Order: sequence, then C-alpha cells, then structure tokens
Amino acid sequence: MSSLCFRGKPGLLARWSSVQLGKHLYELWRLRLGVMLALVLALGAALWSVKKVTVLPPSVQSRSLEMAAAQTRVLVDSPRSAILDLAMSTNDIQSITNRSLLIANVMASAPVREYIARRAHLPADVLQVASPVTPTFARPLAMNGNKPKTKDILRSPGEYRLSLTSNPTVPIVDIYAEAPTAQAAQQLANGAVDGMRDYLRDLGDSQQIPLKRRVELEQLGRAKGGLIDRGVSVEVATLSFLLVFAASSAAVLFVSRVRRGWASESKRVAALDVPEPTV
Repeated sequence: MSSLCFRGKPGLLARWSSVQLGKHLYELWRLRLGVMLALVLALGAALWSVKKVTVLPPSVQSRSLEMAAAQTRVLVDSPRSAILDLAMSTNDIQSITNRSLLIANVMASAPVREYIARRAHLPADVLQVASPVTPTFARPLAMNGNKPKTKDILRSPGEYRLSLTSNPTVPIVDIYAEAPTAQAAQQLANGAVDGMRDYLRDLGDSQQIPLKRRVELEQLGRAKGGLIDRGVSVEVATLSFLLVFAASSAAVLFVSRVRRGWASESKRVAALDVPEPTV
C-alpha cells in the first residue's frame, strides 16, 4: 500500500527516506555504548584489513596489498636470423612463428617454472604461469603453480604470476609479470627469459644438438614496470571500516528493539497476571 502511495512521487519518497534515516540516527545517538562498540569493531576491521595483527607474540605487520607489473618482449629466432637474412622465405618466418607459440607453451610447463623461479630468486611453488591464448584455444592450456582457492582473493597481491602471449603473425612472445613490488615484477619478467634460455641450453646439451641448429631467444629490452594499484591500502581500510560500522550499527539497533519489545511484552504479561481484588 505504501509503495502505491509513493509511486510517481520521487520527492515524497526521498523525503520519507530522509525522515526514516533521521529516526535511525537519533535512535543510535541514544545508544551511545552500542555505537562506541560498533566504532571499535570497525576500527579493528580497518586495521586488520591492512595489517597482520597477532596476539602471541604481540605484533603488527603490514599486509602486502599493492601489486606491481612489468613487461618484456622476446624474439624467437634461429642462428641464421630471420630478421636480417633476406634469403629467409615467408615459409621460414611462419615456421619460426609457430615455434614461438611452442616456446611460450613450454615456458608455462612445470620444469621450466623451476628454472624461472631460480632466476627470479623465488620458491617454485609460489609462482603461477599461464600459457598463451590463441584463436584456436581462447583460454590458457596450463596454469602451473598452486591451484587457485576461494581465499586467494585475500592474498592475491602477494603472489607472483606470469602471463604469456604469442603473436600469431611474427615470432614474438610477450611476457607480463605481476608481483608485490616493481623490482620483483621486473626480476620475474627478466627471470622468465633467462630461465627459458637455461632450460633450452640444458635440453640442447643433453640431446647433443649442435649450436647452429638451436632456437635462440633475443630479449628486446630488459623489463620495466611499476605499481598498478598505488594507494589501495587506504581504500581497503576505508571500505572495511564503513562496512563493519554499518553492520554493527544495524545489529545494535536490532538488539535494542528486541530488548524493548521483550520488556514491553513482559510488562503486559505481568499486568495480566495480577489477581483481581476480592470484595
């Protein structure tokens, strides 16, 4: 019935909403102890969202909420360079382009991940590597590393990720790295190239492949990067504070109304139980 009364009258509805908000705020103002408790909980949630707080032993440490990224590019070539040698035909270049896609997929494999982690000075189990997508396969064929879990959203800024992209027209692989700091992201992107070189060298040596028949990786400039979510700590703390304070204040109002209703009903029942005076 009330919704029908307010239909077509946005000004009246807004005025009614402001009146209800004012009533709630006045009711909260009278419950100062509950509001103080909600404020303490909200401040604690804001602190916990950006700091690691432990009781035994007492300590407060900063959480890693910022994330950095870096990018580099690798040319997959042969000892007889397809870029410089004009005698190389279009078919030869297409063959090397197809090989660059193979190289990118091999970079996402578990054995190469260990080589990359060693070059980036990281434990192999914290590194995640996504294989490149292509028009034929629109999703990564492999994601090596720890399997994603629901709680990973809380710790994602502290992880190390590599995403690989293979150009379908030229033998170039783009490498995108994500890490907690810009230096770590650059180190990871460069480590991907150096680690893959180490793997190809060791594989070629083990199979006794002549150097003139091996694939070569030419990095087109060392990786550069920076922070991509600067100032996120303030945003996370503010959002946590507002959400927890709003939920706690609503809980305070609910408990207060339940107590008043309980007291009112107790008085009514007590009045009904009073025996009538005898004449």
